[in-house]
Amino acid sequence: MTTHTGKNDLTHVYYDGVCKLCSREINYYKKIAPPNTFCWVDIASDDQALQKDGITQSEALMVLHVKDALGKLHTGVDAFEIMWENLPGWRILALILKIPPIKYIARIIYSVFAKRRFERSAHCKLASQKNK
Repeated sequence: MTTHTGKNDLTHVYYDGVCKLCSREINYYKKIAPPNTFCWVDIASDDQALQKDGITQSEALMVLHVKDALGKLHTGVDAFEIMWENLPGWRILALILKIPPIKYIARIIYSVFAKRRFERSAHCKLASQKNK
């Protein structure tokens, strides 16, 4: 078992708190997450959360971002994989996602979904205009 000594030891999940679908999913994960595992960051209300990593709010709103406990940043499907590895009942899905053909297909599907969600969200469009 890993001992967490501070906020930086946690896996940081950067999600769109304005998106109803995203919020519903993250709220579920929050309920089942083991204590001292995740730091949940609503990127819609914290426009500078990933700025030190060179990521604008608009870029962060486009896809899920997760920074693992070692500080490595993961995006999209890879971010879900990191998150699911740390959630009870979801670890098997993380293992399945490691299978190359499955990961390849999941990345395509997620990319299409994320792009559509972003284009249809007024707050994402505003963030995109602000970052130009």
